[in-house]
Amino acid sequence: MHKVLINFAHPAKKHSKINTALRKAIEDIEGVTVNDLYSNYPDFLIDVKREQRLCEENDIIIFQHPLYWYSTPAIMKEWQDLVLEHGWAYGSEGDALKDKLFFQVISAGGDEETYHKDGYNRFTIKELTSSYQATAHLCKMTWIPPFCVFGAHRGLEEERVRHFSQEYRKAVIALRDGTLDIRQVRQDKYLNEDLDSIIRKTD
Repeated sequence: MHKVLINFAHPAKKHSKINTALRKAIEDIEGVTVNDLYSNYPDFLIDVKREQRLCEENDIIIFQHPLYWYSTPAIMKEWQDLVLEHGWAYGSEGDALKDKLFFQVISAGGDEETYHKDGYNRFTIKELTSSYQATAHLCKMTWIPPFCVFGAHRGLEEERVRHFSQEYRKAVIALRDGTLDIRQVRQDKYLNEDLDSIIRKTD
């Protein structure tokens, strides 16, 4: 069984129905650790050694966050700047994260069609998350496409919230148990594009 670390970052989480539901769907799963960055570091004084130890102890690292100004909330960038040290995360001797699986869980305000070159937001989610793909590459991690929820700003119906929550739980369990086809999902646009087709059936 793989161990899963979820670095959760939302500066106004009490106002986010979808992120609250997504988190609730996975926080009771055995082998999953939810690391709430804003709760743990309200002053942004990140305990680098603690965070590095958490990364070392887990096989899968997830960044769960809303899409803020086409990126992540500020503390997640601070986490990267401080935690991903040369000689630990990258460099000739930095291989602490080597072969660990990495992806993002993103809630976006706009509808999916607004995220392409002719849409309102001009860029695709893949383009907007390219710095995280590059980070994964530099740190020798295995990057897979993000789990995306669109349309958060206009409000999601309860049925849609339940759907995404169930899909997220299903994805995390499959990753933990090693039943998700990593090679196949790397060909998809999003992790949750067609989840059932990339989970191997077990007896």
